[in-house]
Amino acid sequence: MFKVLVSDPISDLGIQKLMDAEDVTVVKQTGLSEDELVAIIGEYDALLVRSQTRVTERILTAGTNLKAVGRAGVGVDNIDLEAATKRGVVVINAPDGNTITTCEHTFAMLMALARHIPQAYAKTIAGTWDRKTFLGVELNNKTLGVLGMGRIGSEVAKRAKAFGMNILAYDPFLTQERAEKMEVTLASVNDIILNADFMTVHTPLTPETRNMISRPQFEVMKKGMRIINCARGGVIDELALVEAIDQGIVAGAAFDVFEHEPPQSDHPFLNHPLIIVTPHLGASTIEAQENVAIDVSEEVLHILRNEPFKNAVNIPPVAPTVMKKLQPYFSLGEKLGSFAAQITTKAVSEIHIDYAGDLSDVDTLPLTRYIVKGVLSYHLGNDVNIVNCMHLAKSRDVNIVVSKAPRTKGFTNLISVTLKTQSDQDRLVAGTLLQGYGERIVLLDKFPVDIAPEGHQILISHNDKPGIIGLVGTLIGKIDVNIASMQVGRTLVGGSALMILTVDKAVPKDVLVQLVALQEINTAQEIILN
Repeated sequence: MFKVLVSDPISDLGIQKLMDAEDVTVVKQTGLSEDELVAIIGEYDALLVRSQTRVTERILTAGTNLKAVGRAGVGVDNIDLEAATKRGVVVINAPDGNTITTCEHTFAMLMALARHIPQAYAKTIAGTWDRKTFLGVELNNKTLGVLGMGRIGSEVAKRAKAFGMNILAYDPFLTQERAEKMEVTLASVNDIILNADFMTVHTPLTPETRNMISRPQFEVMKKGMRIINCARGGVIDELALVEAIDQGIVAGAAFDVFEHEPPQSDHPFLNHPLIIVTPHLGASTIEAQENVAIDVSEEVLHILRNEPFKNAVNIPPVAPTVMKKLQPYFSLGEKLGSFAAQITTKAVSEIHIDYAGDLSDVDTLPLTRYIVKGVLSYHLGNDVNIVNCMHLAKSRDVNIVVSKAPRTKGFTNLISVTLKTQSDQDRLVAGTLLQGYGERIVLLDKFPVDIAPEGHQILISHNDKPGIIGLVGTLIGKIDVNIASMQVGRTLVGGSALMILTVDKAVPKDVLVQLVALQEINTAQEIILN
């Protein structure tokens, strides 16, 4: 018999499958302190929590029989993932349980925004019958721009089509083929800004997406745009949005999320007549709360019975001999994936990973997960981990192909990551570990290089002409940015070439524009590797 402890309030319906299982005993005991949990956790095989219980290293260490910790929700901030991984405890969550409820809340906000429902309600119950002020707009034949076509964004697009809306969809992993299957129009962020009547955000908050809609975007935005954000605060510049509304560029906004929650009492959203706000209610439905508990309960049951499972947020146990061989390459693999993602501008349809050398003799799946995580995390942020990355790639129709060869060209091991796109603009990054030097990138596309994958780097494609290095160095020096190292790769004298600068700090975007304006320079990109 397996014993499962439920230490936070979870409805019986949510854990019914566990309670009905003949090989499981469920004990519900909430409100326990850390000391109380430490005293009893050793007799349990699994622990189910929401957000109240903090699953600390002490609790995990005392849980000598623990096989799984289930979080009935999405976030796992209250669980020590590193300690769980060290103890071989699988941590799972329920990322799909709030998809429909967040989608429906988005649509409720969209409708309320189109018809001024909260403002009309407030004025009516205050005793004023005003039918002239609240002139709304129809959704029919309007264009909705969806930023982010993951689970929630895709469901929003599906419902918007039923309302007769035209859908412009942006997602870094959305290909033309998938867009056609979903009957939406593949678009860039700029396309949406210029052409949409409504815009809804469904992206994670990452360095790439922070303030992705700010003053430069509002300056060229289609007049009369209405904006909804039920995803993450910080994706849209809040102060810039207020300015755009006051200037008549944006007709109104509806936000369920704030950059800082709860917002300060003087936040400009809270008293603005054209902005609708709710207190992060996206997942707040009875069904969603039950669904996440049901999902987690089913996964815990699979783990206890040694059956296949998904939605784990830490790495499953790996044989010690395999781990010893692979672990030195985990960091390099993730950086190669991130580097490749940052230099690829088109939607990725395939991640091709080639292992050459000694790595071809072992099961490289754990290392493959780190590489895929590196690729996806650049766009999807902290929602990606080394267990769910394969599932996330599959859900976005990104194919993972792994090949192996026993021989390398001069290296003990070589990892090559190629991101394939439907536009045939494939990008390749290859790296290895060099004794005494550590992680090195040794090939970018067709150009041999030798760079450490760390910190801030500028990747410049240019024509191999005299004086280019001097022009670049002078421009970078003018903005008081120090160049730590410089590498130039070329295959033919006077042909195309790559220049990689490692710099001490971030480079403003306008400097990249100035670099491209220099003679013989084709592109300039900033690469950030932590």
